[in-house]
Amino acid sequence: MERLGTGIGWRPEIADAVERMPGIDWVEVVAENVCPGHLPASLRRLRERGVTVVPHGVSLGLGGAERPDPDRLTALAERARALDAPLVTEHIAFVRAGGPLTATPRLEAGHLLPVPRTRDALDVLCENVRIAQDALPVPLAVENIAALFSWPGEEMTEGQFLYELADRTGVRLLIDVANLHTNHVNRGEDPAKALAELPLEAIAYVHVAGGFERDGVWHDSHAHPVPPPVLGILTDLAARVSPPGVLLERDENFPEPAELEGELDAIRAALRAGRRLASGEQAGETAREHAGETARVPAGQALPAAGTGADPVEAPGTGPARERLGLAQAALLSALVAGTPAPEGFDRARLRVQTRALAAKRAGVVAKVAPELPAILADGYRPAFLAYAHGRPMTGGYRQDALDFAERLLGAGLPVDARARRALRQWWLERSGPVPRSRRPAVRLARATRRVLLRR
Repeated sequence: MERLGTGIGWRPEIADAVERMPGIDWVEVVAENVCPGHLPASLRRLRERGVTVVPHGVSLGLGGAERPDPDRLTALAERARALDAPLVTEHIAFVRAGGPLTATPRLEAGHLLPVPRTRDALDVLCENVRIAQDALPVPLAVENIAALFSWPGEEMTEGQFLYELADRTGVRLLIDVANLHTNHVNRGEDPAKALAELPLEAIAYVHVAGGFERDGVWHDSHAHPVPPPVLGILTDLAARVSPPGVLLERDENFPEPAELEGELDAIRAALRAGRRLASGEQAGETAREHAGETARVPAGQALPAAGTGADPVEAPGTGPARERLGLAQAALLSALVAGTPAPEGFDRARLRVQTRALAAKRAGVVAKVAPELPAILADGYRPAFLAYAHGRPMTGGYRQDALDFAERLLGAGLPVDARARRALRQWWLERSGPVPRSRRPAVRLARATRRVLLRR
């Protein structure tokens, strides 16, 4: 695996600061946020300096019951080529459910949700990963995610699930140590045990991020400093293996560049501490002493090379498994975003926390893709959007969600302020109609009809 070094997540808000930061060997970009034909100038300059850029996907849904969308795979491949990336990464998660497979309405989570650690889910995930590997021009690595809740009836631990996934497909792993901490707080899972079970030989690189705890629940916010427990898990990992790369993630609430550089320094210090532990320079029980607790790769046996497809273990027919997984995921997602009863066996209190978190994230993302809405509605935007989202699942993308929200408000005669209502109506008309405005009579009639309806 290529040695990446120390990196940071590239975001437009900190693009200039990232270019000036010392010791940045590589950056990671959200794949869906870049256009291959129109790369940001900052990314082009970084590439010209020899800085590696890795596209990180968030919408493929490899853990979902359906096979990966060919269009999404094509888009991810295009970004890998445009960035001359050595690999691409995605998540072990599902992001949508329903549709023809389950004969239920298609629902979008707008967030990464955990897959059950069951044989059915593993069989489907392995097949989906192999489909993605075949469609991508570079190796694929997949990331463990943070979760607020557990699935009932799970058959494997996270480490066992990831080990078997890598063993059967040859896929590389992106290990997020912040997510291991999240799962420790929220699901009582021991990070050291998870590390002991992982196929460390398969690690492509490592994510480090911050979060916060509220009412006993850890929220993986990517908007707060990296806490000491996460750095401790990174040290434990570095005592077991030298990761090819480590990357700091920050998505919101960006601090001054000096603070980000300080976090990168803390990450480097944690890696050095792990190397000292591995070399026996520090006394006491080391992380390596835990490694024998759980079997990993037997001596002399290597994992298949990533992306080669060397002798993959074929899953049995996944049709029935996909149907069972699809029904389970659709029922769960419907409970989270459409207000249906929680499926049997789930912690209902935790699902309520997840429901609120999904709605809050949805409001935040809509505010970013349609910044005019919070400008028009001011302090009324957030409560109005949360009221709209309650029991109304997102069935398309965030831009469509913004249009649906505005249409719902206007249909109810809101906002009360006439000037704000006119501004919202104009915004909605400009974005819901054809662009540019068509001169065809039928289109003009449709637009006129919408205006009449909105005035009622």
